[in-house]
Parts: sequence; C-alpha cells; structure tokens
Amino acid sequence: MVPGGIGEQATTPQTGLEGLSDGSTAAGDRLYAKMTWRLLPFFCLCLLAAYIDRVNVGFAKLQMLGDLHFSETIYGWGAGLFFVGYILCEIPSNVILQRVGARIWIARIMLTWGLLSGATMLVHSPQSYYIVRFLLGVAEAGFMPGALFFFSSWYPLHRRSRITALFMLGIPLSSVIGAPLSGWIMAECQGQAGLAGWQWLFLLEAIPSICLGVAALFVLPASIEKTSWLTNDEKRQLSRDLKADRHEDEIHLLVEAFRNGKVWLIGLIDGTLLLGLYSIAFWLPTIIHRTGVASPLTIGLLTAIPHGTGVVTMLILGWNSDRTHERRWHVALPMAVGAAGLALSTVFTDDLTMTVVLMAVANAGIIGALPALWAIPGSFLVGRAAAAGLALALSMANLAGFFSTYLVGWVIDQTHSASLALLFFALCVVLGGLTVLFLPAKLVNR
Repeated sequence: MVPGGIGEQATTPQTGLEGLSDGSTAAGDRLYAKMTWRLLPFFCLCLLAAYIDRVNVGFAKLQMLGDLHFSETIYGWGAGLFFVGYILCEIPSNVILQRVGARIWIARIMLTWGLLSGATMLVHSPQSYYIVRFLLGVAEAGFMPGALFFFSSWYPLHRRSRITALFMLGIPLSSVIGAPLSGWIMAECQGQAGLAGWQWLFLLEAIPSICLGVAALFVLPASIEKTSWLTNDEKRQLSRDLKADRHEDEIHLLVEAFRNGKVWLIGLIDGTLLLGLYSIAFWLPTIIHRTGVASPLTIGLLTAIPHGTGVVTMLILGWNSDRTHERRWHVALPMAVGAAGLALSTVFTDDLTMTVVLMAVANAGIIGALPALWAIPGSFLVGRAAAAGLALALSMANLAGFFSTYLVGWVIDQTHSASLALLFFALCVVLGGLTVLFLPAKLVNR
C-alpha cells in the first residue's frame, strides 16, 4: 500500500543487510529515523482521518436508520457502494499520482473526501445515501497505494515492513479514537441547531480531513532531491541505498504488473483480510448494540477495545517481520488467529464480554497481518509498475469491502443475526492465510 525504485532488493538475501550502506551504521539509522519522524506522523494522521470518514457510517446508522427508515440491507448496500467508486478509480488515481507527484494528488484526495464525507449529513433517501457513498469512494481512491508507492521511493525493502506498520497504525487508531469520539458526538450533539447526532457526526469528523488536505501542500516533499530538510550527503545516501536494493526479478513495466500472478495473489489475500476487517469496522457497533448496550458513548468505548489490540500487534509483528526477514508466516499465522476469533464470536452473540474479547482477538490477528503482507509487493515491483500493481491489488481486495458490508446487512435482515456471514468470512480469512504460502519464500523473505 504505499510509492523511484520500489521493491528493490539486497544483493545478499541470506541476511538482507550485507551490501546495504545503511544496514549496520549508526549514521544510516539516524538518517532513517529523521525521515520517519518527518513523514510518518503526517501520513498516519491522514490514514486515521480517512478511515474515520470511511467507517463512521457504522456509528451513524445507530440513529440514521431510524430517522431515515432504512433497513439493514439499505445500510449495507450504501456502505458497500463506497468500494465500487474506490475500485473503479483506484488504478487511474494512482497512475496520476505517479505523474503529478504525491504532494499535489494526496492533497486533492484528502480535500475531496473530507468535503464529501461532510456532505453525508445531507442524505435523506436511499438514493442520496447511495450517491454520496459512491462519490466518497471515488474521492478517496488512490490514497493507500499512493502512500505505499511514496514510501518505496524513500525506504529500502528491508525497512519497509516497520514503516508500513507505523503508517497503518492509522487504521486501528481510527477506531480507537474515532469510536468513542463518534459515540460522544452523537450523544451530546443530538438536536443541537436542529440537527440529529448522526448529522453532527459527519459534519465534525470531516474537518480534520479537509485541514490535512491543505497541510499536505506544505508538509509533503516533492522528491528526495527537492527536500529542504535533507543534506546533500543524506540525499546521496538515500539514492545509494535504493539502488543497492535492486533485484534481478523486479518488474518494471506497467503491462507486466497486470500479467504477474503474484500481484493478483496479493490482492486475493488482502481481500480475505478485508472481509474480516470491514465486517468488524462497519458492524461491530451494531453487534455490541444487539447485546443490549444502548448508549452511543458506551458503544464507542467498547468498540475501541478490539481496535486497540490491533495497534499492538501491528507494531510487534511489523518489527519482527523486518528483524527476521520473514514475511509469509507473519501473514499466515495472524490470519489463522483472527479467523478463530471471528468464528468463536458467533457462539457468544448475547454475551457482551465474550463478544468484545473475541472481536479483540479477531482484530489483532487480521490487522496484525497487514504490515508483512504489504511489504511483499516491494520485492518484485518497481516504478510505474509499482504504482499500478499496488492499485490493482488493492482494487481487487476492496471488492471484499463491498461484498462484506452488503452481505452482513442482508443476513441480519433475513436471520436477525450476523453469525452466518461472520462464519463465512472466518473461513475466507483462513484460506487467505494458507494462500500466502504459495508465494516463493526466497523472493518475499528479504
């Protein structure tokens, strides 16, 4: 998920460090620490804001469905239409980003998604709800793969899993912060100025995205060469590290990225992860509400707990994957644990404590697998192929977002429980974890 030279590899894969000029020097560590403090907090904030705006509809529905007389199926269909717009525009958006630069394009993405997220407060019918969710997906398309593409232009491969983990902290943090915040807004702002609590939710939570969009124009560097806070020696060091990271099996051409089976396999694996991730992100407030909890603030606080476990596992597994130069089992084993938590949660649907605990286990495993998974494409993609290949894999994966949100809503309307859908998603997560073992260890464990 992220962005010249992506996916370059060390010439001595036995350790992954020999021949890399930054691998064993204190000066190299200081340089990358300096870069990380400059770049990662801002990107993490952007992703946090993006995911809050993407999934806050899961909280809004606690009031919105009653006010607008929507069924669970209507909610799930509209929540899923976000992914249709996202998928259609993901590849074009990321190719444009590679041409015009991350600073301008990420600023555009953030401004438009913030405005459209705020506009969700105006929905009044299923049709208007569907339209604004679809357009929100169009606006946000390209941010995640664009950020990953950007990172691959700055960090050599053996550092990328940790960087990806730090960046993707924005995903679980969006719920750790956003869930209690959403519950508080809905409880405290209900009826203020003639607006419902869910309308205030969309209005207030759109503001950070808009502000970050403006800030991107001033914070993000256009390139290593044009970065004012790097010395000339540091710029040369980064260029040498990226060149030393090359590998003979890199895919450079755009067309070859589409033809490469490993790109499609990464998309398939991530798709199974997202089935579990989005079923939790969009439906956990509803699942907790159905155990008998009525207060939006209490639901928000309880929802934050499973996502907090994801913060811990992302950091630990991302760090350990880079330390050991191992990717596949850092994906497969957490996915197996996540699937077990998701499946067992269906046994305790009326037990609030067990629901929260098992969802915490599920989220820890599913989110914990992401950093190692998204360090893998950099082992075989570079240049424009990286931009398009990452976007292609994410587009495929996000089909799961549409499928999961719609299916859960339909199953709840039909059976008054989400259990059948969650069991199916747990099976898919297990199969996805096994699929990652088809990737050659010699290629990806670098």
